[in-house]
Amino acid sequence: MSGYAVVDLETTGIHPGRHERIAEVAVVHVSPSGVITGTWETLVNPGRDLGPQRIHGIRAAEILHAPTFEQIAGELAALLQGRVVVAHNLRFDAGFLAAEYLRCGYRVPIAVEHGLCTMGLAHHYLPGSGRSLADCCAAFGITIANAHRASADAVAAAELLIGYLGLDPHATHWIEVIMRAAALGWPLMAPSSTAWLPREQARRPERHFLTRLVERLPDPGLPDQHGAYLAMLDQALLDRHLSLTEADGLVAVAAELDMGRSAAQELHAYYVRQLAQAAWADGVITGTEHSDLLSVGALLGIGGDEIDRLLAQARPMPGRTVKAAYPAGLGGFALSPGDLVVFTGEMSRLRSEWEQDAAEAGLVPHPAITKKVALLVAADPDSLSGKARKARDYGIPVVTEDGFARMLAQYQRSVTAQSGGLGCAVRR
Repeated sequence: MSGYAVVDLETTGIHPGRHERIAEVAVVHVSPSGVITGTWETLVNPGRDLGPQRIHGIRAAEILHAPTFEQIAGELAALLQGRVVVAHNLRFDAGFLAAEYLRCGYRVPIAVEHGLCTMGLAHHYLPGSGRSLADCCAAFGITIANAHRASADAVAAAELLIGYLGLDPHATHWIEVIMRAAALGWPLMAPSSTAWLPREQARRPERHFLTRLVERLPDPGLPDQHGAYLAMLDQALLDRHLSLTEADGLVAVAAELDMGRSAAQELHAYYVRQLAQAAWADGVITGTEHSDLLSVGALLGIGGDEIDRLLAQARPMPGRTVKAAYPAGLGGFALSPGDLVVFTGEMSRLRSEWEQDAAEAGLVPHPAITKKVALLVAADPDSLSGKARKARDYGIPVVTEDGFARMLAQYQRSVTAQSGGLGCAVRR
C-alpha cells in the first residue's frame, strides 16, 4: 500500500474557476503507518500576476524561470497517483489541482470524496479546537516554521495527519480510504525533464547579467553600433532598479547584436560618462547626483572608484560651458503634463493615493494599457499581470513605486521651475 500524499498550494487567488492559478506546490509522502518518507516542492509560473504577495511572499522574479504547471503535471501526477490525497481544506487544494490538470487536457481523480481533509477530520479528533492549520497543529504541539509557504504547510499538515493516526491507529477507515485511492484510474501522462524550482533555489543571489554574456573582443564604435542596447539600458534604469525581466531583456538584446561582455562593459562606461556630463552641466556635482551615479554604477557592475574616474573625465575644462541637454544617443524618458500613467499590483500605498498624487501633479491616471500610456507603475516590476505584459509589448517603461516617487518629485520640481509649468518635461 502506498499511503498518503499530503499537498499544499500557494495560489494567486481563491477561485480556480476565475482564472486564478497555482504559484507553488508541495507534496509530502506519508506511509500507512504514519512515517514521512519524502518531500517535494516547486514554485510554479502561473503566467499572470501573483495576487496577494503579502500573504504567500512569492516575488515575480522568483517565478519567471520556474516551470509552468503543464511542465510539472506529469511528475506531480506520479507523486499523487495511487495515494490518498490529503490537505488542510482539501476542497480548496483539490479544486485548484483539478482545474490546472483540466487546462492541460486531463481529468484526474482529485476531489474531496477521494481524499482526506485534515481540517474536516478535526471535527472528530479535535472537538472544540479551532479549524485553522495553526490551531489544529497547536493541539499536537506542532510548530509551523514558515506559514503560507507550501512546503512548511504541507509538512505541518502531514504531521497533523500523523497525529490523527496516532489517536486512532486501528480505525478501519484509514485502510479503506487507502484501498479506494489505489484503485482510482489516472490518465497516462508523460514525465517532463523540466527541473522543479524550490524557493531556496529561486532566492539564491542572481548572477549579475554581465556574467551571462560571453567574452568577446572589444567592439570599436560601440555607441553607434549598439544604440538598441543603450536605449534598453536607459529605459531599464529609469527607476534605478534593474528587474530580472529587464536584465533578461538586456542579455537577449546583447545576444541579438552579437555583443560580448567587454562590449557591454564599454557601453556601460559610455552610458555613465554621458550621465556624468549631463550632471556637470551647471558646473557642480551635488551629493544627490553623486549618489545617483553610484547607484547606476552598482547596477551596471561599475565600482565607486571607477565612477569617480568617469566623473573626472567628464568634468568640463575651466571656462567652458556645457549644455544641459540630455546625453546624445540616449532616449531620455520625459514626463509631461497630461501624460497617462497606469498602476498595477497590490501596492504599499492605496492605489487611489498614488493616482491622486499623479493627478495633482498634472498627470492622468489611466485604468488600462494603450499605446498612448507613458508609464506603468508596478508593485512588483517583474509582474506577469496583463498590464505589465502589454506595457512591455508596447515598449512602455515599467517602474517601481519608489522609482515613481522619485520621478514624480523631480517632475514637480521641473514643473515649478518652468514658466507657467506647461509643456515641460523632466529629465532624469
